[in-house]
Amino acid sequence: MQNLPKEIKRLVNHGPKDYRLERAPLPEPGSNELLVKVGACGICASDVHCHHGAPMYWGSDSQPAWVKTPVVVGHEFYGTVVGYGPGALEHFNVKVGERVIAEQIVPCNKCRFCQDGKYWMCEKHDIYGFQREDADGGMADYMIFKPNSRVHRIPDSLTHEECVLIEPFACAVHAVNRATIEFNDVVVLAGAGPLGLGMIQATRLKNPKLFIVLDTVPARLELARKLGADLVINPLEEDAISKVKQLTDGYGCDVYIEATGNPAGVKQGLQMIRKLGRYVEFSVFGEETTVDWSIIGDRKELEVRGSHLGPHCYETVINFFARKLFTAEGVVTHTLPLEQWEQGFAMAASGESIKVLLVP
Repeated sequence: MQNLPKEIKRLVNHGPKDYRLERAPLPEPGSNELLVKVGACGICASDVHCHHGAPMYWGSDSQPAWVKTPVVVGHEFYGTVVGYGPGALEHFNVKVGERVIAEQIVPCNKCRFCQDGKYWMCEKHDIYGFQREDADGGMADYMIFKPNSRVHRIPDSLTHEECVLIEPFACAVHAVNRATIEFNDVVVLAGAGPLGLGMIQATRLKNPKLFIVLDTVPARLELARKLGADLVINPLEEDAISKVKQLTDGYGCDVYIEATGNPAGVKQGLQMIRKLGRYVEFSVFGEETTVDWSIIGDRKELEVRGSHLGPHCYETVINFFARKLFTAEGVVTHTLPLEQWEQGFAMAASGESIKVLLVP
């Protein structure tokens, strides 16, 4: 651990709309912990919602607060091993100088879900960038990978942009896997943001009969078509529900994946999908949404499936990038220094960007 700075910069969440760029001592890795120099950290929609004060992070009448402050922000990171505590290199099977990524979640390995192999649903549920000390995140010069982290090595062949997209694209692959897409399916994906663009590439590899992507931003629809959509629809310009039903003899799509983050996308999907269809809910919402639940049960008997994080998908994404089955081209639109985090968050919240990176 020679030639390392004594002090680092880090973006710290002290509360809704109270994020501060601070200086702190270089963190020191403990037993089975890695010290990682951060290569970049993406800004996720969940980071934006948390910054704005969304109830799912800060609590409401129906749920307690989940975020523990003060906490270093960021969960879409990758970096290089530059230091380690006792036993860490053997524990993670890595070497100093290797590029690595840790999954978002730091599982407790003790709860019923972890014990049953469902680590991504860990009851304690520490996720990097949201729980102080237990899971300080990657919007910093350096960070600590905790002993319970699930760490993956990144081959030299992957580009900087590909490395930082491993986390969101792992989430995308998990969502597509949850849809159990079959060859004769008509699949509709609502939302061509950063995660949606990963889902497009994953869905294309499933080769459904017809693959339709919905979004309200023309540039994103153009990229969606380039990445594999058979048809793109802008719901602001045409009736997407009528169009999909017209293309399916009035039945509706077999699979609907909701990745808009907009409550309107939920209602649209329930109306668009056929009876006995498979609806996958992926989005993180900044507000509650209300729907007629009789559509799910009495009228259509739908299979509604949630999708959370990217379990068992990191190595898949790394492999797909290495084999050129996935691309980062066009997805990363802005790269800013960590000091310009406010501008970066504003870009991520607007329609002027797709994926915004902060580079220490």
